[in-house]
Amino acid sequence: MERVIEKWQEGIGEVVLGAAKDRGGTRAKSIKVGGETGIYFIKGEDACPNPPVIAMEVWDTEPGTWPESLRSTFGPVLKDPVEWTKMCVDGFGAEVICLRLASLHPDLGDSSPEEAGGTLENVLKAVDCPPVVIGSSSPEKNNEAMIVCAEAAKGEDCLFGIAAQGNYKTLTAACLSGGHAIISEAPIDINIAKQLNILICDMQFPREKIVIHHATGALGYGLEYTYSIMERTRLAGLSGDKMLSMPMINFVGQEVWRTKEASSGDEFSAEWGPAAERGALLETATAVAYLNAGTDILVMNHPKAVKETRRVIKELCVG
Repeated sequence: MERVIEKWQEGIGEVVLGAAKDRGGTRAKSIKVGGETGIYFIKGEDACPNPPVIAMEVWDTEPGTWPESLRSTFGPVLKDPVEWTKMCVDGFGAEVICLRLASLHPDLGDSSPEEAGGTLENVLKAVDCPPVVIGSSSPEKNNEAMIVCAEAAKGEDCLFGIAAQGNYKTLTAACLSGGHAIISEAPIDINIAKQLNILICDMQFPREKIVIHHATGALGYGLEYTYSIMERTRLAGLSGDKMLSMPMINFVGQEVWRTKEASSGDEFSAEWGPAAERGALLETATAVAYLNAGTDILVMNHPKAVKETRRVIKELCVG
């Protein structure tokens, strides 16, 4: 029996990460995300023009909350964001880096906007891959810092985040001035996601520079709800809703490594398996689930999880 292929009204928009030299930047190449013509990985519907991308996360300060099973993978470079970035790119083959400016938070260093901008400049000089730039969990400090960082990276087509409904104007203006893309975040609510994208576009921000983030949940910690909202978002975009036809991003590593299953030690190995393997497996399983939900950018931590997820992406796009 012949398989029925769905013909969708619209495709998902494309967002460009990184400006290569031919576009006035210093990145080795630009990477496109999005562009799906149908449901991900369904042969005949989605041509998979731009395979999903994995960004490896780097902090500007040593992440004291990370469990030893994750910290030991990187060793002393965790104290130096530049060396950490180089390890991710040169050692683990990262095509995109997600720089988290965690030290902006008053409890994690209270660094200045100028220090954050300097760190970003040093990372941009150290590697030539496209960057994603994320602030801390302090909205006030982020607003100040993102103005400086967007200017420091002007012309490089970075992806900056995170814009929320109550705190989007400053970041939108900074990204507009610097020519960067923006991450818009809604609390797992498709209507709020659409409204936020409308508000951002009302500031004359180009729709083709928006990436959607529905708050990520780890496997067993709310993944199912996020998954269903992502599916609805993708279906709405393919059906012609311009304010929901953007690529999507998930911060997988951030959520997985705060769960008890990933962060606990070998005292639970009899029930959950050895700590050295458990977290990476959980991160991989979570990432693959979000791939099937339609994510375009996965922000991940453990090199083993990155390697395995990269293999899955290759198989799905070819299959």
